[in-house]
Amino acid sequence: MATQPSAAPRTLTLAGCQVARVGLGTNRLTATQKNAEFLRQAVEAGLGLIDTAHVYTSGDSERAIGEALSPEPDELVVATKGGYDGSGSPDELREQIEQSLASLGTDAIDLYYLHRVHPETPLAESLGAIDGYREAGKIKEIGISAVDVEQLEAAREIVPIAAVQNHYNHGERSSDEVIDYCEEHRIVFVPYFPLKGPPVPALAEIAQSHDASKEQIALAWLLRRSPVTLPIPGTLSIEHLRENLAALEIELTDDEYEALA
Repeated sequence: MATQPSAAPRTLTLAGCQVARVGLGTNRLTATQKNAEFLRQAVEAGLGLIDTAHVYTSGDSERAIGEALSPEPDELVVATKGGYDGSGSPDELREQIEQSLASLGTDAIDLYYLHRVHPETPLAESLGAIDGYREAGKIKEIGISAVDVEQLEAAREIVPIAAVQNHYNHGERSSDEVIDYCEEHRIVFVPYFPLKGPPVPALAEIAQSHDASKEQIALAWLLRRSPVTLPIPGTLSIEHLRENLAALEIELTDDEYEALA
Protein backbone atom coordinates (compact mmCIF):
# COMPACT_ATOMS: atom_id res chain seq x y z
CA MET A 1 0.00 0.00 0.00
CA ALA A 2 1.32 3.45 -0.92
CA THR A 3 2.15 5.72 1.96
CA GLN A 4 0.16 8.92 2.40
CA PRO A 5 1.02 12.05 0.40
CA SER A 6 3.31 14.63 1.93
CA ALA A 7 2.07 18.12 1.06
CA ALA A 8 4.64 20.48 -0.40
CA PRO A 9 4.29 24.21 0.27
CA ARG A 10 2.69 26.01 -2.68
CA THR A 11 4.42 29.37 -2.26
CA LEU A 12 7.72 30.82 -1.14
CA THR A 13 9.16 34.28 -0.61
CA LEU A 14 11.35 35.83 -3.29
CA ALA A 15 12.33 39.49 -3.66
CA GLY A 16 9.90 40.37 -0.89
CA CYS A 17 6.90 38.72 -2.57
CA GLN A 18 5.03 35.53 -1.77
CA VAL A 19 4.92 33.73 -5.12
CA ALA A 20 3.59 30.45 -6.46
CA ARG A 21 6.27 27.76 -6.69
CA VAL A 22 5.88 27.31 -10.45
CA GLY A 23 7.18 30.15 -12.60
CA LEU A 24 7.57 30.87 -16.30
CA GLY A 25 10.68 30.60 -18.45
CA THR A 26 10.75 32.99 -21.42
CA ASN A 27 13.70 32.02 -23.61
CA ARG A 28 11.35 31.87 -26.65
CA LEU A 29 9.28 34.95 -25.86
CA THR A 30 9.05 37.70 -28.48
CA ALA A 31 7.35 41.09 -28.42
CA THR A 32 4.03 40.40 -30.14
CA GLN A 33 0.49 41.44 -29.26
CA LYS A 34 -0.42 37.78 -28.77
CA ASN A 35 2.43 37.24 -26.30
CA ALA A 36 1.58 40.45 -24.44
CA GLU A 37 -1.95 39.16 -23.88
CA PHE A 38 -0.51 35.79 -22.82
CA LEU A 39 1.67 37.46 -20.17
CA ARG A 40 -1.24 39.46 -18.77
CA GLN A 41 -3.42 36.36 -18.63
CA ALA A 42 -0.60 34.43 -16.96
CA VAL A 43 -0.40 36.96 -14.13
CA GLU A 44 -4.19 36.88 -13.76
CA ALA A 45 -3.95 33.06 -13.52
CA GLY A 46 -1.70 33.34 -10.47
CA LEU A 47 1.80 33.33 -11.97
CA GLY A 48 4.23 34.96 -9.55
CA LEU A 49 7.67 34.61 -11.20
CA ILE A 50 8.69 35.40 -14.76
CA ASP A 51 12.27 34.51 -15.66
CA THR A 52 14.10 36.12 -18.55
CA ALA A 53 17.65 37.14 -19.53
CA HIS A 54 19.51 39.80 -21.45
CA VAL A 55 20.32 37.28 -24.22
CA TYR A 56 16.88 35.69 -24.63
CA THR A 57 15.56 36.24 -28.16
CA SER A 58 18.26 38.90 -28.59
CA GLY A 59 16.68 41.06 -25.90
CA ASP A 60 13.14 40.77 -27.23
CA SER A 61 12.04 38.67 -24.24
CA GLU A 62 12.80 41.50 -21.81
CA ARG A 63 11.17 44.05 -24.10
CA ALA A 64 8.04 41.90 -24.39
CA ILE A 65 7.71 41.71 -20.60
CA GLY A 66 8.29 45.42 -20.19
CA GLU A 67 5.76 46.36 -22.84
CA ALA A 68 3.09 43.99 -21.47
CA LEU A 69 3.56 44.39 -17.73
CA SER A 70 5.00 47.83 -17.01
CA PRO A 71 4.27 49.12 -14.46
CA GLU A 72 4.94 45.74 -12.88
CA PRO A 73 2.09 44.29 -10.79
CA ASP A 74 2.83 44.31 -7.05
CA GLU A 75 2.41 40.54 -6.73
CA LEU A 76 4.84 39.72 -9.57
CA VAL A 77 8.59 39.02 -9.49
CA VAL A 78 10.52 39.47 -12.74
CA ALA A 79 14.00 37.95 -12.76
CA THR A 80 16.59 38.56 -15.44
CA LYS A 81 20.22 37.65 -16.03
CA GLY A 82 23.40 39.08 -17.48
CA GLY A 83 26.92 37.96 -18.18
CA TYR A 84 26.22 34.96 -20.39
CA ASP A 85 28.36 36.11 -23.29
CA GLY A 86 31.65 37.95 -23.16
CA SER A 87 33.87 37.96 -20.10
CA GLY A 88 31.45 38.88 -17.32
CA SER A 89 33.45 42.02 -16.74
CA PRO A 90 32.02 44.87 -14.65
CA ASP A 91 31.71 47.12 -17.69
CA GLU A 92 29.82 44.48 -19.67
CA LEU A 93 27.49 43.74 -16.78
CA ARG A 94 26.76 47.40 -16.12
CA GLU A 95 25.88 47.91 -19.78
CA GLN A 96 23.59 44.87 -19.74
CA ILE A 97 21.91 45.89 -16.48
CA GLU A 98 21.17 49.34 -17.88
CA GLN A 99 19.68 47.74 -20.98
CA SER A 100 17.58 45.36 -18.87
CA LEU A 101 16.24 48.22 -16.74
CA ALA A 102 15.22 50.09 -19.90
CA SER A 103 13.75 47.03 -21.65
CA LEU A 104 11.74 45.93 -18.63
CA GLY A 105 10.51 49.47 -18.06
CA THR A 106 11.42 49.45 -14.40
CA ASP A 107 13.47 51.44 -11.91
CA ALA A 108 14.44 48.30 -9.99
CA ILE A 109 14.93 44.70 -11.13
CA ASP A 110 13.44 42.25 -8.62
CA LEU A 111 16.06 39.52 -9.04
CA TYR A 112 19.24 39.72 -11.12
CA TYR A 113 21.40 36.66 -11.78
CA LEU A 114 24.99 36.41 -12.87
CA HIS A 115 24.18 34.11 -15.79
CA ARG A 116 27.56 32.39 -15.92
CA VAL A 117 30.76 32.41 -13.86
CA HIS A 118 33.62 33.41 -16.18
CA PRO A 119 37.08 32.02 -15.38
CA GLU A 120 38.82 35.05 -16.91
CA THR A 121 37.05 37.50 -14.60
CA PRO A 122 37.28 37.21 -10.80
CA LEU A 123 33.88 36.39 -9.32
CA ALA A 124 34.22 39.31 -6.92
CA GLU A 125 34.44 41.73 -9.85
CA SER A 126 31.36 40.35 -11.63
CA LEU A 127 29.22 40.16 -8.50
CA GLY A 128 30.60 43.46 -7.26
CA ALA A 129 29.26 45.22 -10.33
CA ILE A 130 25.81 43.73 -9.74
CA ASP A 131 25.98 44.56 -6.05
CA GLY A 132 26.63 48.20 -6.88
CA TYR A 133 23.16 48.32 -8.43
CA ARG A 134 21.68 46.55 -5.40
CA GLU A 135 23.19 49.15 -3.09
CA ALA A 136 21.78 51.88 -5.35
CA GLY A 137 18.30 50.35 -5.10
CA LYS A 138 18.17 49.34 -8.77
CA ILE A 139 18.34 45.60 -8.04
CA LYS A 140 16.43 44.09 -5.13
CA GLU A 141 18.09 40.65 -4.86
CA ILE A 142 21.00 38.84 -6.50
CA GLY A 143 21.15 35.31 -7.87
CA ILE A 144 23.70 33.14 -9.64
CA SER A 145 23.32 30.47 -12.30
CA ALA A 146 25.02 27.22 -13.36
CA VAL A 147 27.16 26.81 -10.25
CA ASP A 148 28.36 24.06 -7.96
CA VAL A 149 28.45 24.24 -4.18
CA GLU A 150 32.01 25.58 -4.08
CA GLN A 151 31.14 28.43 -6.46
CA LEU A 152 27.97 29.17 -4.52
CA GLU A 153 29.87 29.38 -1.26
CA ALA A 154 32.40 31.71 -2.88
CA ALA A 155 29.59 33.90 -4.19
CA ARG A 156 27.96 34.12 -0.76
CA GLU A 157 31.19 35.47 0.69
CA ILE A 158 30.91 38.41 -1.73
CA VAL A 159 27.18 39.25 -1.80
CA PRO A 160 23.92 37.89 -0.37
CA ILE A 161 22.60 35.24 -2.77
CA ALA A 162 18.80 34.92 -2.88
CA ALA A 163 18.45 32.34 -5.65
CA VAL A 164 20.38 29.76 -7.67
CA GLN A 165 19.31 28.68 -11.16
CA ASN A 166 20.71 25.37 -12.42
CA HIS A 167 19.72 22.70 -14.94
CA TYR A 168 17.74 20.14 -12.96
CA ASN A 169 14.87 17.69 -13.42
CA HIS A 170 13.97 14.11 -12.45
CA GLY A 171 16.57 12.81 -14.92
CA GLU A 172 19.26 15.50 -14.59
CA ARG A 173 20.42 15.21 -11.01
CA SER A 174 23.94 16.71 -11.04
CA SER A 175 22.81 19.58 -8.79
CA ASP A 176 21.52 17.41 -5.93
CA GLU A 177 24.19 18.77 -3.58
CA VAL A 178 23.40 22.34 -4.63
CA ILE A 179 19.71 21.86 -3.82
CA ASP A 180 20.54 20.43 -0.41
CA TYR A 181 22.86 23.37 0.27
CA CYS A 182 20.18 25.84 -0.83
CA GLU A 183 17.61 24.21 1.43
CA GLU A 184 19.99 24.34 4.39
CA HIS A 185 20.69 28.03 3.81
CA ARG A 186 17.16 29.03 2.71
CA ILE A 187 18.18 29.98 -0.82
CA VAL A 188 15.57 29.56 -3.56
CA PHE A 189 16.59 26.91 -6.13
CA VAL A 190 15.20 27.52 -9.62
CA PRO A 191 15.47 24.48 -11.93
CA TYR A 192 15.64 25.35 -15.61
CA PHE A 193 14.64 22.79 -18.25
CA PRO A 194 12.52 21.17 -15.52
CA LEU A 195 10.56 19.02 -17.98
CA LYS A 196 13.35 17.73 -20.22
CA GLY A 197 14.15 14.58 -18.29
CA PRO A 198 14.29 11.18 -20.02
CA PRO A 199 11.09 9.11 -20.33
CA VAL A 200 10.45 7.02 -17.22
CA PRO A 201 7.71 4.34 -17.24
CA ALA A 202 6.65 5.31 -13.73
CA LEU A 203 5.91 8.85 -14.87
CA ALA A 204 3.03 7.77 -17.10
CA GLU A 205 1.66 5.39 -14.49
CA ILE A 206 1.70 8.02 -11.75
CA ALA A 207 0.16 10.59 -14.10
CA GLN A 208 -2.70 8.24 -14.89
CA SER A 209 -3.37 7.60 -11.21
CA HIS A 210 -3.66 11.36 -10.57
CA ASP A 211 -5.58 12.09 -13.79
CA ALA A 212 -2.73 14.43 -14.64
CA SER A 213 -0.18 14.90 -17.42
CA LYS A 214 3.36 13.55 -17.24
CA GLU A 215 4.58 17.14 -17.21
CA GLN A 216 2.49 17.94 -14.16
CA ILE A 217 3.90 14.93 -12.34
CA ALA A 218 7.45 15.95 -13.25
CA LEU A 219 6.76 19.37 -11.74
CA ALA A 220 5.12 17.86 -8.67
CA TRP A 221 8.25 15.76 -8.16
CA LEU A 222 10.44 18.88 -8.26
CA LEU A 223 8.18 20.64 -5.78
CA ARG A 224 8.40 17.63 -3.47
CA ARG A 225 12.20 17.39 -3.90
CA SER A 226 12.75 20.42 -1.66
CA PRO A 227 10.61 23.24 -0.26
CA VAL A 228 13.01 25.76 -1.85
CA THR A 229 12.53 24.62 -5.47
CA LEU A 230 10.72 26.88 -7.93
CA PRO A 231 10.78 25.37 -11.45
CA ILE A 232 10.35 27.63 -14.48
CA PRO A 233 8.89 25.62 -17.39
CA GLY A 234 8.73 27.60 -20.60
CA THR A 235 5.54 28.00 -22.59
CA LEU A 236 3.74 30.50 -24.80
CA SER A 237 0.34 28.93 -24.16
CA ILE A 238 -1.99 30.10 -21.40
CA GLU A 239 -3.56 26.63 -21.32
CA HIS A 240 -0.17 25.01 -20.71
CA LEU A 241 0.69 27.62 -18.11
CA ARG A 242 -2.51 26.93 -16.20
CA GLU A 243 -1.72 23.20 -16.36
CA ASN A 244 1.76 23.91 -14.97
CA LEU A 245 0.31 25.94 -12.09
CA ALA A 246 -2.18 23.13 -11.39
CA ALA A 247 0.80 20.89 -10.55
CA LEU A 248 0.89 22.80 -7.25
CA GLU A 249 -2.26 20.90 -6.26
CA ILE A 250 -0.75 17.44 -6.84
CA GLU A 251 0.54 15.63 -3.76
CA LEU A 252 2.72 12.62 -4.52
CA THR A 253 2.86 9.73 -2.12
CA ASP A 254 6.25 8.75 -0.74
CA ASP A 255 6.23 5.69 -3.00
CA GLU A 256 5.43 7.76 -6.08
CA TYR A 257 8.16 10.23 -5.25
CA GLU A 258 10.72 7.46 -4.73
CA ALA A 259 9.73 5.84 -8.03
CA LEU A 260 11.02 8.94 -9.81
CA ALA A 261 13.98 9.67 -7.55
